[in-house]
Amino acid sequence: MSTVTIVLILMTGGSARSATNSPVLLAEVDGPITPVVAEYLADAVDEAETRSAVLVVSIDTPGGLDVSMREIVQTFLNSPVPVVAYVSPEGSRAASAGTFITMAAHVATMAPATSIGAATPVDLQGGEITDKVINDAAAFAVSVAERRDRDVEFAEASVRDGTSITAREATETDVVDLMATDLDDLLAAIDGLTVEVDGVDTTLSTAGATVERFELSILHRILGRIADPNLAILLLSIGTLAIIYEAANPGLGFAGIAGAIAVILGFFALSVLPVTTAGVVLLILAVALFIGEVFVPGVGVMAAGGVIALLLSGLFLFEDTLSVSAPVLWPTALVLGFGAAYASRAVFKSRFAPPSTGLDAMLGRSVTVESNDGVHGTAFVDGTWWSVRAEDGVLEEEARIVAVDGLELVVQSTGGEHES
Repeated sequence: MSTVTIVLILMTGGSARSATNSPVLLAEVDGPITPVVAEYLADAVDEAETRSAVLVVSIDTPGGLDVSMREIVQTFLNSPVPVVAYVSPEGSRAASAGTFITMAAHVATMAPATSIGAATPVDLQGGEITDKVINDAAAFAVSVAERRDRDVEFAEASVRDGTSITAREATETDVVDLMATDLDDLLAAIDGLTVEVDGVDTTLSTAGATVERFELSILHRILGRIADPNLAILLLSIGTLAIIYEAANPGLGFAGIAGAIAVILGFFALSVLPVTTAGVVLLILAVALFIGEVFVPGVGVMAAGGVIALLLSGLFLFEDTLSVSAPVLWPTALVLGFGAAYASRAVFKSRFAPPSTGLDAMLGRSVTVESNDGVHGTAFVDGTWWSVRAEDGVLEEEARIVAVDGLELVVQSTGGEHES
């Protein structure tokens, strides 16, 4: 898993702002660049502004969503406080989206044995990236590099050619400003640097600063765990299957509750992922068709339609490079389709099956009648003694229930059926 660590260094104000003996607020984001990370970093900048702080970002990421990366870059470029990017610890990388984020900081630094670059856009669905997308990404990288006076040639090459360089090469070519072995070394190295923030020169005074943590909220942690296209589809599918099972077997309760919870979590995951309107409509249609198959049993037309709608939804649901993995999508759609069809058959058969409970279930059953006068009698049925009378006025020991009259069974003799 990748780690993005944000360090907030408190400052005091002034015309040439500086920070002296300031504490450091350290926050960590675990995972690739996602909407959750973008929102978290925006909160970090807000917290830094509230505290009049410097924001230092230690990055170890393979990249992530283009839309989230652009949100972070925009946040950094318009930050009212200084932002320092730090690719760390050793062995880390600022690849793909991490390259843009690092270059967007006021100060860019790297630990030894780290790398930066390989920012060529990729299509996770296996499609070919068009020149239009490449040109747009390259122009964006160049504009960010120009804004921060960094190596423009590398910025463009990292996108067009997938160029990646080491920390030492990045330092020598002005891609980043300096190298630092650890956080303490970084704070000492940037101490005294002056950066321009909102047109005002700000001098950093960070040597020996006390480090504190800026924690992810519980909500962000949950969203970070479930914000995955495959997990979202699985939650929605499992939830739908459980609801279908509940509809086919009413009265169980647990399956319906578990299914509803899974569906809610699935939509919760979708709420933090970039989705398309068409994909969401197709997903809702698929769920409706699967459930509809249970209530309107047929030859599986609705179940088949649900499979097709779910497959199309998996293809068109997410924007950017996100997609549902084929090994997850196809089996899930087929299992849901067969599950809905099987449940509809079970419901259809149950409608025409003889009753198994209640008074109607007693009709046609054979009973042994106990009678003293041949007119009135009793019979033991399902653990209860019932009063019995004969349909033709004569009670015999072997009889069949033909009706239930209040609390009395009406029976018909079956003794003749056993005679040869």
